[in-house]
Amino acid sequence: MLSIRTLARSAPRALARASTTSAPSRCQRTSSILSARTSSFLRTQQASAFSTSPFRRAMAGEVDEEVSAKLASEIEFEDHVKQNEPLPASIKDFMDNSPWKVEDVSGKEDVILTRTFGDEKITVSFSIADLHNYEPDMMEDDQAMEDELDDIEGGRSAQDQRGGAADLANEANEDVEAGADEAAVPVRLNVVIEKPNKGALNVEALAQDGAIVVENLYYYTDPKLAHSSDANAVHAAQDTYPGPPFGSLDEDLQILMERYLEERGVTQQLAVFAPDYMDYKEQKEYTAWLKNVKGFIDA
Repeated sequence: MLSIRTLARSAPRALARASTTSAPSRCQRTSSILSARTSSFLRTQQASAFSTSPFRRAMAGEVDEEVSAKLASEIEFEDHVKQNEPLPASIKDFMDNSPWKVEDVSGKEDVILTRTFGDEKITVSFSIADLHNYEPDMMEDDQAMEDELDDIEGGRSAQDQRGGAADLANEANEDVEAGADEAAVPVRLNVVIEKPNKGALNVEALAQDGAIVVENLYYYTDPKLAHSSDANAVHAAQDTYPGPPFGSLDEDLQILMERYLEERGVTQQLAVFAPDYMDYKEQKEYTAWLKNVKGFIDA
């Protein structure tokens, strides 16, 4: 899973960088910085007998070199990860074989997919912001563990109960840790299906674990209400009757609506593509951001 990259980025990178022989060690970088700083300070002290302005200029940018070096180190790390992590097959297969056109603007968080189906115009959008906003809910795991603890036989001694509880807690922790690396961040999809002069259907869904899970289904007479982030459009959309929760609809109707979406390309292939592409784009945008910040610092 590409989400490993995100975990690696937030973890200490000393070991990862040690495997890259071309990258200087932290100690070497620190020594060189201290050495350069000491030499610069001595030269400034010698010149201060005549003028204090060089010292002021040196102090004004004292941290710049350190910031720039740290940014360069981060860029090198991201480039190293990219070189050793090929483009996922799910992305290549989707780009080559699906009817969707991918619109990915550099510097923007949103990714937009578009296609036509008969006289319908279909748009699917998602955002890399989901990666930063995602907080795994551990309540279900905690509740499951509590339920198992409640099932301990009442006739057991207090010592047996404590031992059983510890075993169950250890098993639960192991299950959570084992699933942490496998679980992909769910991606929120905004699906809009438009027909000329007939308004639009707006479907809110999740792409998670290779499946599309429909959460809400809306109808708007004005398609702009499904697309626009303008405050007036958002307010108008909120005033529109939203319909019942999708999960409360007749089960046969739910199944038929899911098939309706599948015919239009909202399929398992899309459910696999979206999380992988979200992580791929986030890494690309993060590297570009690092380079932009370094360019500003160095200017």
